[in-house]
Amino acid sequence: MKRVIVSALFILMSVGAWAQCAMCKATLENNISNGNIGIAAGINFGILYLFVAPYLAIMALGFFWYRTSKKNEAKQSSSHLAG
Repeated sequence: MKRVIVSALFILMSVGAWAQCAMCKATLENNISNGNIGIAAGINFGILYLFVAPYLAIMALGFFWYRTSKKNEAKQSSSHLAG
C-alpha cells in the first residue's frame, strides 16, 4: 500500500514539473523575440546549477565516506598489528 501512495506522489510531482518547463519555454521565447537575451542566459545558468548541484553533493558524500572508511581500515590494521 505504501508503494502505491509513494508512486502516486511521484507522479503528481512530475506533472507540476512538466508545466514549469512549458512556462519557462514561453518566457524565453517571448524575451528572445523582444531582443532580451539576458533572461535566457540566466535561466540556462539556473538549469545547469540545478543539474550539477545534486551530483556535487553525492560526490562530496562519497569522498567523506571513502576517507572515513580508509581511516577506520587503518585503525583496524594497526590494532591487529599491536594486539
